Amino acid sequence: MDSSATALYNHLKEAKPFFVLAGPNVIESEEHILHMAKQIKAVTTKLGLPLVFKSSFDKANRTSSKSFRGPGLAEGLKILEKVKVTYDLPIVTDVHEASQCEAVGRVADIIQIPAFLCRQTDLLVAAAKTGKIINIKKGQFCAPSVMTNSAEKVRLAGNQNVMVCERGTMFGYNDLIVDPRNFEWMRDANCPVVADITHALQQPAGKKLEGGGVASGGLRELIPCIARTAVAVGVDGLFMEVHDDPLSAPVDGPTQWPLRHFEELLEELMAIARVTKGKQQFKIDLTPFRE
Repeated sequence: MDSSATALYNHLKEAKPFFVLAGPNVIESEEHILHMAKQIKAVTTKLGLPLVFKSSFDKANRTSSKSFRGPGLAEGLKILEKVKVTYDLPIVTDVHEASQCEAVGRVADIIQIPAFLCRQTDLLVAAAKTGKIINIKKGQFCAPSVMTNSAEKVRLAGNQNVMVCERGTMFGYNDLIVDPRNFEWMRDANCPVVADITHALQQPAGKKLEGGGVASGGLRELIPCIARTAVAVGVDGLFMEVHDDPLSAPVDGPTQWPLRHFEELLEELMAIARVTKGKQQFKIDLTPFRE
């Protein structure tokens, strides 16, 4: 086991009221990523929230082959390492193939398994063997009970540092629904539960493009709704994509939260999380009630 990964894992598990995984969806440039890391860290430090900085070096599962994918593995990891060293921040980024895990594990503190790949045993095992924390996003097509099995694949590969993440369930075509019951049921995986409050508002292939084809749309205005629900239920962590200019973001612009409102939203969510008893099972007494 990686002792630094275990120390970070325990730090995140003990976070009050929650930890944050945040950053722009994809690396657009070294300059932009460093700017975003500085701004996001300033907010979470001010609020006293543990932060893991997120950005992707490659978006391999875009709706369209014309979509912006990012700088790729080698260049992307160099940039993420610069963020890590410059701002003393742990890093989370996603992998798409088992062959990427070793290189990513040398830079990232949390390796994220994309929702589409949450049942891919070889990928889960390769990620687990890096010793890093593994954050598994629940497939849009999966029941919450599936995540118990996915987490167990990581543990059986010798890595106890695993988290599971809810990001919505397919509901017909071009829409996702967040079922708050999943935040409770995914606790059966016996590990921290994270709510992805931005991807959960995607509308997959829901935006028609000029000249034909489609891209992902989204319902940015409902991000606070899903976030409030998640912290009221008592999730351990929040995953959110944040951008200083969402309308110009090359990927997932419709579901990135504006940097200008990042602090304001987190403050409200912290207040909700402090008054809820969502992390505790409600003890229901079914004996006859007599005054």
